[in-house]
Amino acid sequence: MNLELILKELDESKTLAENRLFELLRFESISTNSKYKSDCFKTAEWLVKHLEEIGFSSSLRKTDGNPMVVAHSDGKGSDLLFYGHYDVQPIDPENLWKTKPFEPVIQDTIDGPVIRARGAADDKGQLMTFLEACRAIKTIDGKFPCKITILFEGEEETSSPSLIPFLQQNVHELKTKYALVCDTGMWDSKTPSITSSLRGMLSEEITITGPNRDLHSGLFGGAVPNPLRIISNLISNLHTEEGKVNIPKFYEGVEDTPSALLKQWEKLGSTEEIFLKKLGLSQPVGEYGFTYLEKLWSRPTCEINGLWGGYIDEGFKTVIPSKAHAKISFRLVGQQDPENIRIEFRKKLRKELPPDFEISFSNHKGSKATQFNCNSKIMAEAKKALTDEWGREAVFVGGGGSIPIVKHFKEILDMETLLVGFSLDNDQIHSPNEKYNLTSYHKGARSWVRILNNLSKSL
Repeated sequence: MNLELILKELDESKTLAENRLFELLRFESISTNSKYKSDCFKTAEWLVKHLEEIGFSSSLRKTDGNPMVVAHSDGKGSDLLFYGHYDVQPIDPENLWKTKPFEPVIQDTIDGPVIRARGAADDKGQLMTFLEACRAIKTIDGKFPCKITILFEGEEETSSPSLIPFLQQNVHELKTKYALVCDTGMWDSKTPSITSSLRGMLSEEITITGPNRDLHSGLFGGAVPNPLRIISNLISNLHTEEGKVNIPKFYEGVEDTPSALLKQWEKLGSTEEIFLKKLGLSQPVGEYGFTYLEKLWSRPTCEINGLWGGYIDEGFKTVIPSKAHAKISFRLVGQQDPENIRIEFRKKLRKELPPDFEISFSNHKGSKATQFNCNSKIMAEAKKALTDEWGREAVFVGGGGSIPIVKHFKEILDMETLLVGFSLDNDQIHSPNEKYNLTSYHKGARSWVRILNNLSKSL
């Protein structure tokens, strides 16, 4: 690879790269709401066309849900697979956005210029860093340094229901030596990082039913049980005063964090006070006896993601609802088994449910945690590439979130995965006013060029 010329090409085509990302960000590819299904389809079509322009053989693959995008570079065999997702989270609450969510703009901030739009960081801006790297390589060298396969899906934000069948049906086409995923972040705006672990995930949606209809709170209040109060009591019993999750057998399979990683995290020099201050908070929570980085990267959690019932629109309606609902998620570590936790969770709630009430559960798939080998060849080459580009030693960090595709790559395709991303903690992913730093976008593309250069020499 003509490394320096390729990097120069990226520097000289920044504006064009930004324009291409803006085109992608304008698609309202919200996968959690079926009314945006056509928008997701149009987004996939745009990516197919874009990949063809770069020099890939690209196609749209239909599924029972939103389509997959698959592309291949020239050459025999397949050495690397890059994965990303083109779907985005809903924009709710829309009134908190200071700009239009799907009309991207560049704004100046105290941290430098940023791209403001839904999907800017999760995951459209991230996947475009790789595509811009590929475009620059093809422009200068006329070919790619190795055979590259691209896989983009449109259902990541809805737990990827079509992904496993698609991988199983296309093993021979998609299997490569390594998988590359750009859906993670940096330690800070100047320090690149490689994710060395991911927490697993279990989601549960519950509905409890009490009275056989909604009731007037003046005529019935105080004499009949209120489902909202009951569900609040159930939820309040999910944690102990010491911050532990109060579910039997929950901590089975939780492992101690390796001392070498703990020492590296200590050297990062961050504190819980600094972390909370960025969020406008001051009081820590969580398990006693653990640092905040351990709580985020290597300890399991239980969080309430939604709680509702009764009348929630504008104005007031004095009603005792017949039903109450909650969405609860668990982040898992080590060898925790999501299905065992699901059983114990449901057993606990049924046991604590008062007489005359019924409870139902929506079954969402769970995934186990993932641990990577920090001493592997791909990790070493990526760390060197990132260090060279950013001028600071890249660090291994834990991933607080869950990226199920990594587990699927290992179990279905038997592939090792490299997780490198360029988002920041303040990118407001899944929240109003999502952004992506221009530096993340441009240097992210340069980083992928360096990573591909290093990896191609050892494939």
